[in-house]
Amino acid sequence: MIRALAVAEVRAAEAAAMAGLPEGELMSRAAEGLARIAAARLEERDGSTVVALVGAGDNGGDTLYAAGLLSDTGFACAVVLLPESGRSGVHSAGLRAAELAGATVLVAGEDPDLAARVVAEADLVLDGIVGIGGKPGLRPGAAALVDAIADDAWVIAVDVASGLDPDGIESDDDAVWADETVTFGVPKPAALLPAGESATGRLTVVDIGLATDHVAATVERLTYDDVAELWPVPGPADDKYSRGVVGVVAGGETFSGAAVLAVTAAVESGAGMVRYVGTPTPTGLVRGSVPEAVIGEGRVQAWVVGPGLDPESTGEGAKAQLRVARDALAGDLPIVVDAGGLDLVTGKRTAPTLLTPHAGELARLVTRLSGSTTREDVEREPVRHARLAAQLTGATVLLKGSTTLVVGPDGHGPVRSQADAPAWLATAGAGDVLAGVAGTLLAAGLDPLDAGSLAALVHGVAADRASGGGPLRALAVAEALRPTIRDLLRRS
Repeated sequence: MIRALAVAEVRAAEAAAMAGLPEGELMSRAAEGLARIAAARLEERDGSTVVALVGAGDNGGDTLYAAGLLSDTGFACAVVLLPESGRSGVHSAGLRAAELAGATVLVAGEDPDLAARVVAEADLVLDGIVGIGGKPGLRPGAAALVDAIADDAWVIAVDVASGLDPDGIESDDDAVWADETVTFGVPKPAALLPAGESATGRLTVVDIGLATDHVAATVERLTYDDVAELWPVPGPADDKYSRGVVGVVAGGETFSGAAVLAVTAAVESGAGMVRYVGTPTPTGLVRGSVPEAVIGEGRVQAWVVGPGLDPESTGEGAKAQLRVARDALAGDLPIVVDAGGLDLVTGKRTAPTLLTPHAGELARLVTRLSGSTTREDVEREPVRHARLAAQLTGATVLLKGSTTLVVGPDGHGPVRSQADAPAWLATAGAGDVLAGVAGTLLAAGLDPLDAGSLAALVHGVAADRASGGGPLRALAVAEALRPTIRDLLRRS
């Protein structure tokens, strides 16, 4: 699992480490790791020129020392100082080391045009403008230099891309969009959350000796290796009931295919049995496409309610289907609530519950329970709104998106963040498949936080495999689940 710590926790860990080390040792470790990675990228790309954009503070110091090490290695290095106070505004020892190593030093404010030309000629740019003390957005002078970076240059952000909110809550497009972020000790939340993940690029962590295992994470991300630890694998004494029976209330005469997708996903991801409750058309489709499914009510260990469900429908069988959906929501069994089922959530829940809205559905839910909220509000501050929905409902909330967020009941604890899927997964029916996977995991005994984040990971990986770099349909994702889970389990 990847764990990101809040800025305050990182500073405390750094202070604790520095107390037991010689002065400057922590910065030396950071600079050496940064220089090593930068040299590797230059060699991979047959590059020879480096420009370091340097601001004030320790982040600038790391960058200056790294520039000196790269210059010593034989790369042509230039350092561009951004503080208005010039040389006096940056880390003095780091500046001295860079100059002694032969790096060219320019003060951006003295000749902005020259600084921009030097930046434009770089094969690799080190972004050391601001670090974990930064705020969203860039100052005009810094933004002009960032704009001058050549399209084919490799950009490495030092610790966190400048212009991002390090805690990943506020978003601002006026930031360095890095190809890679080299972070020290532990990832920062911006690298794993929607407000900063795209601008972070590849995330590379340099171990500088921080003791953080005992510190609670702000953001967590499951990795492929976590699947073998968390995924429910049957033993010789298990039967279809002990493995978990999923009840699916999905589809209708308008969105009939949602039933097939959710039921197929539950079967393909390993449910012991699936019971389906629906109206005539989707019931016929499920009978024909998923012969393992049992039609009608009965004993289940968890519910999936809502994919393709229209609570306002008055068609044949709709009233009976809606009754089962409401009974499931009123019961005490674990439940996944998706799409149309979200309209049936009226307040705080006590049963283990996983809500799986997209941004528009979350906005409607929050508006109904609290006050006017738009899709744009949710997309601008997804973490805050996912936490708010969790607080209003007492449920675990999975907010779907290119970076999917999973927030625990009442909004407490770390945010789980998954970004395993290709952009091609933005297709009709994908959420129905995700709901089916999550239902299987709830029925097998996982709590909603693990079920949601693990389902998001596997759903994303299956989509990536099914896509192969091109278009895909939701049914292909569902059918890719079984071999994907098999291969992930084999990693152990």
